[in-house]
Amino acid sequence: MKALVTTDSPDCALRLDAVAEPEPLPTQALVAVSAVAVNRGELTAIGELPPGARLGRDVAGTVLRAAADGSGPAAGTRVVGLADGDGWAERVAIDTRRLARLPDTVDWAAAAALPVAGLTALYSLQRAGRLLGRTVLITGAGGGVGRAAVQLASAAGAHVIAWVGSADREHGLAELGADVVAVYGTDPEEPVDILLDSCGGDVLTQAFRPVVAGGSVVAFGNTAGAELRLPRDWGRARPGVSLHYVFLIDEIARHDVAHDLAFLLQLVVEERLDPQVALVASWTDPEPVLRGLGGRSVNGKAVLAL
Repeated sequence: MKALVTTDSPDCALRLDAVAEPEPLPTQALVAVSAVAVNRGELTAIGELPPGARLGRDVAGTVLRAAADGSGPAAGTRVVGLADGDGWAERVAIDTRRLARLPDTVDWAAAAALPVAGLTALYSLQRAGRLLGRTVLITGAGGGVGRAAVQLASAAGAHVIAWVGSADREHGLAELGADVVAVYGTDPEEPVDILLDSCGGDVLTQAFRPVVAGGSVVAFGNTAGAELRLPRDWGRARPGVSLHYVFLIDEIARHDVAHDLAFLLQLVVEERLDPQVALVASWTDPEPVLRGLGGRSVNGKAVLAL
């Protein structure tokens, strides 16, 4: 079968190459892939991995062969799932505990955009605690996780402040439920109860300042690639602030991923959550997706269709 693999190109390119067929474990279903999503973390990894390496976690497709242990969806079922980092392929084996049935009303691209972004946003907000009536500041709000978090926080009754890196990244956030949309460093007019940060570095330092005593700070990314820095007086000025870090791969072991994916899909069906697919390209030519994500010109999720 074919899969997208890394190359030795300095441009961090991908190529289609022949790879071995997956050999599912008893707890895994074999899925014929229809669409995959590309995340910024994977984009970074492309340039760090040796030639021939495989990537990919967001997968939407159809079960070709059900899991041998009898768990999970039957053959012929449309599904969305979280792969083990080998999802950019024609076929992939996925543990049934990370597969959810895909309603007919949700298309392949929207489904593929959901797992990494939706689950990261969901688990970050759950870690933050109560949302109803509280003010939530979300940095990196123009990306896939940020846009999902804006919608989920708004739906839960929070007052949402969306921070982005430039005016170009503000597009559509107010329509998704953000009460305030501003560029990094803009002082909020109200105290912040919860901070969700994907940036690290100076942005995290700036965003921490309006957090109230007893508030919650959840870091779910570090796009700056810098140390996570808090203001020097963070403990004295804001006693009782709880600090958390959410890394999706760690969270998988602590959550019922299949249930949570089904929950997110139901919100999509009810039009309460938009997966925010901004770009769809063919997997035979992934360059538009790689270029768009690398240049931060994609406000939302980028998907490759097989």
